[in-house]
Amino acid sequence: MKTLTKAEAKRFSPGALAFYGDCVYENMVRRSIVLMGDRPSAELHAMSVKQVRASYQAAAYEKLLTITSEEEADILRRGRNSTGITAPKSSNPAEYHKATAVEALFGYLALIGDNERIEELFTVITDTER
Repeated sequence: MKTLTKAEAKRFSPGALAFYGDCVYENMVRRSIVLMGDRPSAELHAMSVKQVRASYQAAAYEKLLTITSEEEADILRRGRNSTGITAPKSSNPAEYHKATAVEALFGYLALIGDNERIEELFTVITDTER
């Protein structure tokens, strides 16, 4: 899979980064849950929904703020401040914007091929869960 330079990845809108980052983040969640042990699919789904909802990702945003580089913090800021997104009924706008920021960061890191950093950040986000 082609990786982009940082400059190329930064040219994408925060919405595009978040669109891609959503699947990257959800894949990480699903993988971590499956690796916890074999469970019925309904249980796996319930466990994953908890971690991909906006309120969980908004809390993740707060954790990430303390450990991100300036470059990563800029991606978070761009994602949080992006326009044209509407929060679903299950979330409030502030949470949803923070969740979009987290997804944008994961999308950016995936596009530049920094899988090691994705793993590091995901561990920070989920470390208190286990």
